[in-house]
Amino acid sequence: MRRVRYNVAASLDGFIADPQGGFDWIPHDPTVDFAALFARVDTVLLGRHSYEVVQRMGGTAPWGPGCRVYVFSRSLRGEDHPGVTLIQREAPRAVQELRAERGEGEIWLFGGGQLFASLVAAGQVDTIEVTIVPVLLGAGVSLSGDGLSRTALTLQDVRRYPSGMVTLTYGAGDRSPPGRGGSHL
Repeated sequence: MRRVRYNVAASLDGFIADPQGGFDWIPHDPTVDFAALFARVDTVLLGRHSYEVVQRMGGTAPWGPGCRVYVFSRSLRGEDHPGVTLIQREAPRAVQELRAERGEGEIWLFGGGQLFASLVAAGQVDTIEVTIVPVLLGAGVSLSGDGLSRTALTLQDVRRYPSGMVTLTYGAGDRSPPGRGGSHL
């Protein structure tokens, strides 16, 4: 079964974007090796709002050019968005089918919080990697969206960066293997 990883930056008070959808509060830290972090990713999942944020970035998507991109939306039309696959049906079932496909590549749940909440509730997220940014926003787009149910997590790794950011990696439920080599504090 292919693995789904929710990897996101969040403010200390739990927001992944400011009230206007911006993320200029996330510092550039040259010690974060994005190439290595996503070398195994071949599929990207986005909710409509996250997809629209990427569109506003002018096409500079953070994933590689060979990735398959799936956008979950009931309002977007496929003919208006070439290069992505629009999914208008229930997200957990669609992701379950993607996970069952042959292959070794990981599936990156890019965002957003509502999509994450629905997938984790359905047991379709294996790893949750949250990079905590040392800032308090006070309001914005929530890390988990509405309706998240209680989910047991197992700490797998902690990584501290010179910028003050800290990445916490958790396995969701009992499906994730034990730790990946300890702390990087």
